[in-house]
Amino acid sequence: MTRIVFLDRGTMAPLKQLAHPSFPHEWVEYDRTTPEQVVERLKNCDIAISNKVPIRRGTIEKLPQLKMIVIPATGYDAFDIDACNERGIVVSNVRGYAVNTVPEHTFALILALKRSLSGYRQDVMAGKWQEANQFCFFAHPISDLAGSVLGIFGEGVIGQRVGRLGEAFGMRPLFAAHKGVSGLGPLYTPFDEVLATADVITLHSPLLPGTRNMLAMAEFRQMKKRPLIINCGRGGLVNEADLVTALDLGLISGIGFDCLTSEPPKPDNPLLSILDRPNVIVTPHVAWASIEAVQTVWDQVLRHIENFHQGRPSNVVGAPQTADAPTDATNFQKSA
Repeated sequence: MTRIVFLDRGTMAPLKQLAHPSFPHEWVEYDRTTPEQVVERLKNCDIAISNKVPIRRGTIEKLPQLKMIVIPATGYDAFDIDACNERGIVVSNVRGYAVNTVPEHTFALILALKRSLSGYRQDVMAGKWQEANQFCFFAHPISDLAGSVLGIFGEGVIGQRVGRLGEAFGMRPLFAAHKGVSGLGPLYTPFDEVLATADVITLHSPLLPGTRNMLAMAEFRQMKKRPLIINCGRGGLVNEADLVTALDLGLISGIGFDCLTSEPPKPDNPLLSILDRPNVIVTPHVAWASIEAVQTVWDQVLRHIENFHQGRPSNVVGAPQTADAPTDATNFQKSA
């Protein structure tokens, strides 16, 4: 009988119950799993489900029965794909599930910061409105989105949806060319030009060697309009120590982050020291996790397991895209 082990069930918390595959199987799930527990828990396992628990080459070599890894996420940097390919282990991820939830969270952060909602909420709770003795109370800047420039780093389906939402607010979206790359086509604006002209910069790129620390002090010093910096993409895209320094120097006007380099953040993460500022919002990597999106993730996970069991694996990492889930290939200019 097929043995299926879910290593980090707690990452699917919004779903109180998980549907299981229709074929006969043994199901084992753990709320959390440390890297040291992986080998023991996946012993005699045929199919592993892991969101963020790493499965590396050394682990794979100790799991001769493992045939499939399903990732209930799009990113797969926690998994050794080369080692899986060498062993013939199928790795399937989920795609296209966050097309609404992440863009909406992105704009929740943008609007909250542009309208200074955190600062005003704290002031009302502290009684400062009452002390003002007039119908309105001004303590923090308020800016409209209309007429401003939205710099988008990441041109996939999420970045493009963010661009359309920006247009609905009257913003002008610019898709930044990849850092150090030219000649990408009419969709893109040069990287340095986006840095110099954007009022809001929002990150939706994958974390790759070429995108790690994509924004650091050199880039912050090119930002002429003191933009908001929003990261609902990946931790590690921004040098966080430089980010705090840039805020202190007035090179940027605010921070809205849902992804940090280390999650949960370590005690020395520089962002933890500025959380009480009205122009700083950090959320705990929940942009992806609307009820609707999490259900879509699990529906895809089940479909991939069922397809694998039937001999037709789907959404195989590194293989041509199947029809099971949307890709990031939509061209913004053609569809806008």
